[in-house]
Formats: sequence, structure tokens, C-alpha cells
Amino acid sequence: MSEQDEQGERAGPGPGAEPPQDPDLRIRLDSELERIGTQLRALTDAKDRLQGLLDAVLAISGELDLSAVLRRIVTTAMDLIGARYGALGVLHESGEYLKEFITAGLSEEERGALSGVPFPHGRGVLGLLIRNPEPLRVRNIPEHPSSAGFPPGHPPMRTLLGVAVSVRGEIYGDLYLSERYDGRPFDRQDEDVVVALAGAAGIAIENARLFGQVRESAERFQRLLLPALPDLSPFEAATVYRPAAQPRRLGGDWYDAMVLPDDTVGVAIGDVGGHDLDAAAAMARIHSMLRALLYDRRTPPSEVLVQLDRTLQATADIPVTTVCLARIEPHETGWVLRWSTAGHFPPLLITPDLETEYLEAEPGLPLAVNTGFERPDHTHELPAGSILLFFTDGLVEHHAHSIDEGLTALADLAATHAERPLKEFVRALADHHPSDGQDDMALLALRIPASTRCPEPGPPENPAA
Repeated sequence: MSEQDEQGERAGPGPGAEPPQDPDLRIRLDSELERIGTQLRALTDAKDRLQGLLDAVLAISGELDLSAVLRRIVTTAMDLIGARYGALGVLHESGEYLKEFITAGLSEEERGALSGVPFPHGRGVLGLLIRNPEPLRVRNIPEHPSSAGFPPGHPPMRTLLGVAVSVRGEIYGDLYLSERYDGRPFDRQDEDVVVALAGAAGIAIENARLFGQVRESAERFQRLLLPALPDLSPFEAATVYRPAAQPRRLGGDWYDAMVLPDDTVGVAIGDVGGHDLDAAAAMARIHSMLRALLYDRRTPPSEVLVQLDRTLQATADIPVTTVCLARIEPHETGWVLRWSTAGHFPPLLITPDLETEYLEAEPGLPLAVNTGFERPDHTHELPAGSILLFFTDGLVEHHAHSIDEGLTALADLAATHAERPLKEFVRALADHHPSDGQDDMALLALRIPASTRCPEPGPPENPAA
């Protein structure tokens, strides 16, 4: 070997040659990269779960109806940990068993198979949380010592994750989840997520309960403002008031009817703009003032509305309000309706042969708009045996349909049920209304008698008969 060759060998490989391989180093590098990748995936999963938990808390807290809150808790917990089945058992006041059991995840076939089977009251594995409200994870329910078995038709379930839900320091119920979609048993991360969710759920339940109490008190207050109709003989009358379906919405709908000093019958129905306690309070002021004016004055309905509008604008700050005010007066051939409206729907007349007619006429401006315009009166003869229906817009308005479609549907519905007793008639209209239920509704129906004179009192009834 020459001296030049020896120098080249000592200098090492040339620029294009590969570095020497160290198998142990490459193994350690691959292992470290895999560990870092695993940690990054775990951090990403944890971030996704945390974001999902925050979103879930916001979604649950946004509900104010208690039944909606309870169902949302179950479905949210299922989504967070990928569980196929979920349930929330609400404890009885005694704390010894479940009084309510809300389920999610069952298919229609599975629900059908369990029809007629009583819901679980906390026996077996489910009862462990009642007796000891600590998080519970079970890998195989049938093999658990406390298992009481499943009822016939129950879908097979092996795994279980249970967490107690407390409200203001007291156990409200137990949240149960079963069967992860990936087939794995529930782990500690699942437990931590559901425990955190249960804490937020307790706050949401308490908020919904408090809101429900306030809403019930407000609705009771609103119903107390509505009059119990007096005896309107010879007329038969029936009324219905229904609050809006949405839990946040109260309203200002009202009705009234009375026998006036001149032996006519006065009828009013109205709707104050807004859906809150302010609307209900305004309704009370307007209703009481209108009742006093109607009873005191012998003037046409239009003049009563004019005086009402002027008085309200001078003495109170009220929202825009619609009213239909009517007098039913005796006539040579029977009865005649004299009415005036302030932007309200016209009455619906259903004749004895089931023909329907909206008594369309110039509506006039709503109250609290402008007192400088005249208000017209209108008249229409009322056939004996017919039904006169006064109603508010909550009965017919639907966000997906025109108001004309709602009015047509109401007229068809009224004709369908007009031969029923009057109380059943108004209940049927309220139960099957064509509206979307987003507003409160008031109905007042009168059946027109054949005679303009009150019937003579007959012999007293025999209570034993």
C-alpha cells in the first residue's frame, strides 16, 4: 500500500459515504419518537375532551326546562365518552330508591321489547350508587356480586360507569353509562370526565328547578288575573288559557265577559305585546281598566276603546296591545253582535250547519299607537245555536306558515269539533291548535241561545235523582 493510500484510509470515508450505523441508538431514537408521539396524541385527546366538556357544560347550562336538562345530561355524557346507552335515575325524596328513570340510546325495537316492563328502581348493581355515592366502574355486570339480572327483552350490557349527581350537597340522582362503542371497558379518564360533568349537571338542575318555581308562580299569578266567568245565561260560555311552550316565555293574553247593566253581554279579548312579567303586569292594568269602562258606559264598543286608549296613554306606559271588544245585544229576530277591534283578529262564527265565517271588518289601530284615529263599529246577526269564538294570535301563528293558513286550519278544526259540548270544544281547539306553540293563547267561546230572554227557573233538582 502506498503512502497516499494510507493517508486516505486514515482520513475516513469520502463525502458521499454513509455514516456508521449504531443499531442501539436508532432503537432508542425510534422509541423516544414513539413516546413523544403518544404524549402528543394524549395531549390532543385531553384537549379535545376538555373542549368537549366545556361545550357540554355550556349546552346543559343553557337549558331551563328541568326535563330537557335531565335528558341533555344523559345524551351529553354519552357523547363525551362514546357510550351507546345512558340513563339518569332520579332519587325518591326518601333517598332509598329511584322514582324516575330517563334513558337514551335505546332503539325503537329495544324500547318496544321493554314496553310494559317497569323502570328500574335501584336494585342490583344500580343500587350500589344509592347506598354508596362514589364513582362506580364495572367490567362485567352479569358477573358482579350485586347483579340482580336483566328483565326480559333488555338489551345485553356488560360494562357500566356510574356517577352520583348532587344538588346543593344532596344526592339528586345517579348517572349511568353502558357499553363504549369501541368495546373497551370504561377507564379512569372516562370517570374523571363524567364526574366533572356531574358537577355542572347539579348546578344546571338547581337552576332549572328554581326557574321552574319562578315560572310556575308567574303563571299562577297570570291565571289569577284572568276572571272566572260569571253566569251569562241564556248564553253558554267556555274559556281556555295556555302559556307558551317555551319555558322562558310568559305572555299578556286575556279574556273577559260579563252581563252589563242594560242586559247585554260584553266580551273582550286582548294581547299585550311582549313575553315576560312586564307584559303580564300591563295586561292586568289594561284588563281592569277596560272592564270598568265597559261596565260603566252604555256606549258602542268603539267609544269604549277610544276612551281606554286615551286614558292609558295619559296614565301608563304600556306596550302595543290588540283588543277585540264586543256587545251581544237582543234583536227582534234573536241576537246581534256589535264589535270594534284594535288591531285584533276578528271573531269566528260557526253556524249550526257547521259553516264557518271570520267576521272580517276594518280592524282599527292597536292601543298605544295613535289616539287621533277613529275606531269603527261593526254589526252582525247571530243565528241561534251558533258558536262565536274569540281568540288570540297564539292559537294560529306558526313561523313556517302564513297567518292565512293558520286561520283556515282553525276554521276547519272548529267545524270538526263544533258539535261537542262547549268546554270540550275549546279544549279541542287548544289541544290541536295549528300554531307553533311559541306564544301563549286565550280562547273564549259563546253558544248563542234561541231566545233573547233568560229561561224561567224550574223546580229545584232532587239531589237523590
